[in-house]
Amino acid sequence: MVSRRRARGILTALGLYVLAAAMIGYFWMHAYSGQRGLHAKHEIEQQMSELTAELDRLKVEHGQWERKVALLRPSGIDPDLLDERARTLLNLSHPNDLIMMVKGK
Repeated sequence: MVSRRRARGILTALGLYVLAAAMIGYFWMHAYSGQRGLHAKHEIEQQMSELTAELDRLKVEHGQWERKVALLRPSGIDPDLLDERARTLLNLSHPNDLIMMVKGK
């Protein structure tokens, strides 16, 4: 009788320790590799750095497009560009310009 109680007490304590270890292992596994775990945090940080680099690149491209669009506004026409375009359309030249004649096909 005494040996059964002692065995039951030892097995109960051992079972509780095994159950506690299994629960700790389960929660640790999900804390590391779960949807919001440490591994997922590392992947999100890597994705965030990639997206930040892409955002910086797109901001530069946006600035370039804004400068090009500003040249199209009537108040922002570049005088040299206007002069060149007017000479081309009107087929006029300045006396100091060098003109090359190209034979057409």
